[in-house]
Amino acid sequence: MQKLLKWFAPLLALAVSIFLIFFLISINSNVDLGEGKPLELKSSVKNIKPEKMWLEHFSNTQREGFSFPVNEVFIKVDLDEKITKTITYKLSAALLDPYQIFCLKEELARHKLKYYLKQDKKGMELLIYSHSVNKLNNLVKVLKNYKIKAAIKPYKEEY
Repeated sequence: MQKLLKWFAPLLALAVSIFLIFFLISINSNVDLGEGKPLELKSSVKNIKPEKMWLEHFSNTQREGFSFPVNEVFIKVDLDEKITKTITYKLSAALLDPYQIFCLKEELARHKLKYYLKQDKKGMELLIYSHSVNKLNNLVKVLKNYKIKAAIKPYKEEY
């Protein structure tokens, strides 16, 4: 077994080299393929009739010195729907403690409310804008457990 393994690597290398020699000879054989013809480029021009575009009408005006502005568009919008006013409420809570902020964020995630943290010199204030005053009242009751003072006011946009 030892002798067989000793000669296996050289025999494998010899077999691979013989295979490569025959392979390279077969690829590079001097077989006459005959007279080769040079390649010719054959191109044909197709006469495609261009489609008439609506902008071409504007470029062919009868009066000289006048052209239609292309960026003018007439749009008719039906706004017959009645727009109802919804009251948006603002809940503001003054936050002083990092623990209060953590508790408040957890409660907001539980109530699925989006919020805005506003920080100024006085401290941090949380603003929540919602159409549902009941959700905000429930949140205020829960926040009292964490000793967070919150107030609900109707929100008016300031321009």
